[in-house]
Amino acid sequence: MAGYVFLLILILSVVGYYVGRSAGNRFISGTGAGAGQVVHSLPGYHGAFVAVWVGIPAFVLVLLWLFLQGTVIDNLLLASLPASLTEGQSASGIQLILSEIKNVAAGRIFKEPTPEIESAAAVYLRWEAIARWAMVVVAIAMMLIAMVVARGRLSPRFRARNNFEFVLSALMIFCSMIAIITTIGIVASLVFEASEFFRRVPFNEFLFGLRWEPQIALRADQVAGKGAFGAIPVFTGTLLIAFIAMLVATPIGIYTAIYLVEYSSDRVRATVKPIMEILAGIPTVVYGFFAVLIVAPAVRDTGSALGIAVSPNSALAAGAVMGIMIIPFISSLSDDALKAVPRTMRDGSLALGATRAETMVKVMLPAALPGIMGGILLAMSRAIGETMIVVMAAGLIASLTVNPIDSVTTVTVQIVTLLTGDTEFDSPKTLAAFALGLVLFVVTLCLNVVALRIVQKYREQYE
Repeated sequence: MAGYVFLLILILSVVGYYVGRSAGNRFISGTGAGAGQVVHSLPGYHGAFVAVWVGIPAFVLVLLWLFLQGTVIDNLLLASLPASLTEGQSASGIQLILSEIKNVAAGRIFKEPTPEIESAAAVYLRWEAIARWAMVVVAIAMMLIAMVVARGRLSPRFRARNNFEFVLSALMIFCSMIAIITTIGIVASLVFEASEFFRRVPFNEFLFGLRWEPQIALRADQVAGKGAFGAIPVFTGTLLIAFIAMLVATPIGIYTAIYLVEYSSDRVRATVKPIMEILAGIPTVVYGFFAVLIVAPAVRDTGSALGIAVSPNSALAAGAVMGIMIIPFISSLSDDALKAVPRTMRDGSLALGATRAETMVKVMLPAALPGIMGGILLAMSRAIGETMIVVMAAGLIASLTVNPIDSVTTVTVQIVTLLTGDTEFDSPKTLAAFALGLVLFVVTLCLNVVALRIVQKYREQYE
């Protein structure tokens, strides 16, 4: 039902646009009321003004309705239940009763329901139907009223363009506020949960400890260790895999950008550049399968041929595939940086007798270096935050090593592992994920800030 309501909002917004635009056309043609007056705004702005006042309030109303509908119906349903059914129940018990009623209403019957539950399910279905149709009626009524009111405000001297741009500005500010509030909420959640973790585990032990074994008993009947939360092995594994990835991606990405900018024809560039950027759109799980099925066995076979024992899951396999994945980041940003260098610098170097290679090495690359470095740092933050490839190709055991053919783990893998399965959010094991997440957030934030500062300096120099 909600999908049809949103489609109806779109249709009536389009109708409102044509109603407003037809009114604007009449103002320009000099027919109807206000004939002979100078028209302030184009017909399209009159139509857009009516459309936004028809669509946006109704859209917000439907979103709020859908957000609050479940809570309101649940409260009404609880109030209608017999006292014998809810008396003495805890909050979790009441939620179980509501879940059973909704399952019966949806036809998901796992056991024979009681007559009270069947009656409540029928009431629930009836109230849901009433709420859905009431939402449709109210939304249509609001849109029709808004269309009439907005159309009535139109006149030749009406500032439709200014009003429409004001609505767009308010909408953009609202979207920006949502992004800011969401970011603040994420950071506040990380900080709060991480502070709970550091109340139980010393900060120094977490940052400088050399043993990571977070598995501890969550219940009395479980058998597990006492737990060790030294994160140095996790940080080392993260940096090792990121270093291998950058070792693969940086030269390939930069050399690709140099070739496309200086040596390739327009036809080759138009073919190769989109193909390179396709790599950025491949899901990471596909890279993970590629690493597990092809790269990891190839690394093991090569090591066996050379008489070197290679772990089945190695940092080298994961880092190499991750490097392939982030090539488009470095290649595209380096390409843009080289293209942004003023052509007069290149032409002046060639006019003085330098070769194309000398011009690239001594003029283009030094001039574009800040932009290239910004791209490399952004790609590094992407490599540090990657999860799926490491889960499938590098392993889950935290070992303190810098040997690329050994199995290691990363921060993101440990976050996934700690928050999977039987978890309680008052245990150091689970809270450790938030501490790792906070560290990862701070590191990636610093890398992004450094990259943006470098790019900003580059733009100030050549724009």
